[in-house]
Amino acid sequence: MTELAIDLFGANFQMWLTYIIILAALIAYAIEDIPVELTSLVTLGLVMVVFHVFPVIDEGGTNLLSPHNLLLGFANTGLITVLALLVVGQGMVRTGVLERGAQLLLRLGGKNTWITILLTLIVGMLISSMLNNIPVVVIFIPIMQALAARINKSASKVMMPLSAAAVLGGMITLIGSGTNLLVNSALIQLGEVPFKFFDFTLPGLVLASIGLVYVVFVMPRLLPDRSGEEGENKHSGKHFIAQLTVAPGAKLVGKESMGGFFIDLPNMTVRMIQSHGQAILPPFEDHKIQPGDILVVAATRKTITEVLTQNKGLLEPHHSEQPDKAVSQTEEEGDEEAKSPDQMLVEVMLPPTSQLSGQTLQNTSFAAKSGCKVIGIQRRSRMIRARMDDIRLQSGDVLLVQGHPSDIHSLRSNRDVILLEWSKEELPAIHHARRALAIFVGVVFMAGSGLLPTVTCALIGATAMVAIGALNVRQAVRAVDSKIVTMVGAALALGSAMQATGAATYLAHGVVDMLDGAGPRTVLSALFLLIALLTNVLSTQTCAVLFTPIAVSMANELGVDPRAFAVAVVFAANCAFATPIGYQTNLLVMAPGRYSFKDFIIAGTPLVFIIWIAFSLFIPFFYGF
Repeated sequence: MTELAIDLFGANFQMWLTYIIILAALIAYAIEDIPVELTSLVTLGLVMVVFHVFPVIDEGGTNLLSPHNLLLGFANTGLITVLALLVVGQGMVRTGVLERGAQLLLRLGGKNTWITILLTLIVGMLISSMLNNIPVVVIFIPIMQALAARINKSASKVMMPLSAAAVLGGMITLIGSGTNLLVNSALIQLGEVPFKFFDFTLPGLVLASIGLVYVVFVMPRLLPDRSGEEGENKHSGKHFIAQLTVAPGAKLVGKESMGGFFIDLPNMTVRMIQSHGQAILPPFEDHKIQPGDILVVAATRKTITEVLTQNKGLLEPHHSEQPDKAVSQTEEEGDEEAKSPDQMLVEVMLPPTSQLSGQTLQNTSFAAKSGCKVIGIQRRSRMIRARMDDIRLQSGDVLLVQGHPSDIHSLRSNRDVILLEWSKEELPAIHHARRALAIFVGVVFMAGSGLLPTVTCALIGATAMVAIGALNVRQAVRAVDSKIVTMVGAALALGSAMQATGAATYLAHGVVDMLDGAGPRTVLSALFLLIALLTNVLSTQTCAVLFTPIAVSMANELGVDPRAFAVAVVFAANCAFATPIGYQTNLLVMAPGRYSFKDFIIAGTPLVFIIWIAFSLFIPFFYGF
């Protein structure tokens, strides 16, 4: 049957089947009606079935596209490196290293906000050259929001530039983007010389610098000003009443208020100070803060979280009741996870039937029974000027609670509170910050110096993050993106099919013939533009894997260095600026920037063409043709 089918449709039957499968997969990825993971697995299964029925046989009688060969993509070193670096990046986020670096930028910029914005974009770009772009953008989003508010500008003016700067940074080093690593792995599979860590750093810096000029000076002018839209308010966010005790030696000791506000307590409103048993109300005239003073403050959850995690040498949270570890849920269970120091914040609401209603926190046994501390209280109906210990709880009150993850989970069965699942947040493990930073620096140094292969460095780094406690196994597994795993596995299988069936060579011949008489520069430029446009509709990883064998075949057809064409794939696949679906960081900034699909087309498309022009002029010169 197989031989008859091949005779009927010609010797290139398997090649056309490959094109049909690729086209169907690309359409499914683009319309996004089916989950990406399902599309990838269906595509992979279809390829395996098709080439089992219609095998591609080599001279030795072996099927080049056997299930074993098609599934080798899941053992691809590029994929493993990407996944390991995701774990390393999550460790950096989890320990607060990136958050502290971002806050340092705010201090370095001083009062000149535009310089701070420029500095933030440059630093974000450089960090993205060494770390996955996604956690970098997540950390810098609130910083850019704060900077926009400081200069009375809409966040829509700075969010898209943040994403673009991070993507540009991914062009600078081999580990700057998962796309780069996948192209490198494809080169190895094709028998070509792979890239070293800094092989395309110089051209990457040139293109990123040119792109950054557009991002800083032109892109904000093309973006809409949505400061007047409902929901964008620099004072937005629910405020909780919290209680803090001034620690001995804190910077706040001896300070006086200015108009009822304390400079060393940014983003907090002090409602009352209790000093030596006396309640002092605003504007706190003639009172200097002393050690032991209890401050009743109103602040957003984010500000309270910063106090809990960073502490900044200013304050210590005050809690009159402490969890009774003797009866804590986690101790009773005795599971191994209870020994970990992980802490989580969550919001709970008091229902009408709660036995806590009418009582003060000091009189309840909530902390003793649940193992959780109440950090803040939110009540919408009135302004509270009393110590948390003296506030009588009411139904409808929202409590900000801190505790071990297993204790937080046990609140689901507590009839006195309703656990608001969406509000769960893990507190950064800042006590591991220095070790996490040392691990990250070690990974970059060993990979950059060539002492160890990049995949080895990444795996060692990921393992070390778990070993030091920066992440537990559950958090490390959660950092692995299932979309990347399945999509890359399917894309590598399709790439193998293109190579084995001659589809890549056929397409390369077609492009060269279409540009008959054109030199390598023109062909290289046309290839870059084609990939750069497609990567804004398809996955960057998919474009990288599918077009690398095509690019190498074109280079061989023209008799030029294949690395120049491979670099074209690297840079072009990173040009995902023109649509929100082009890259994950675009989706991350879409909500805080209140962007529409059209905004990305208007502001991002010119950047694609600017990078294309810069590439077309510089790369042929750099590679000498």
